[in-house]
Amino acid sequence: MGLKGKLTAQIEMKAGGDLFHELVRYEPQQIPNISPTTIQGCDLHEGDWGNVGSVYFWKYTLDGKQGVAKDVIESIDEEKKSMTFKVIEGDLMKLYKAFKVGFHVDTHGGIDLVTWTLEYEKLNDDVEEPLSMLGFCIKLAKDVEAHHLKAT
Repeated sequence: MGLKGKLTAQIEMKAGGDLFHELVRYEPQQIPNISPTTIQGCDLHEGDWGNVGSVYFWKYTLDGKQGVAKDVIESIDEEKKSMTFKVIEGDLMKLYKAFKVGFHVDTHGGIDLVTWTLEYEKLNDDVEEPLSMLGFCIKLAKDVEAHHLKAT
């Protein structure tokens, strides 16, 4: 079994992928208000909101357990409406040597799709694939969608 892996999931975003991208890029500190069972906090530690190189500190709940993560925005592509975060500290680093979370927004036939990608390197073969983290990302997107649909 390999230590490196990549998981991908795609979800339709009825509220509009642009809204999702703009929220995560420019106002991630609002996410705890939108998805409080998933994310309980997002603080800026270095840089400016929504800029490459900025460092965020997240408080979250995964599989019923409280967790924290510090990550750096590794890349942003406005044209593709994509962002990649590299986890540099926190609970995930107890299991993974490297962990990246990215998303991008595509439009196909008038339907916006958010695609999540997790890239990781496990510390050893005993570490499970991060399927629950992929489910966490899907739930976050659904919560953002429900919030925006309710607000319109």
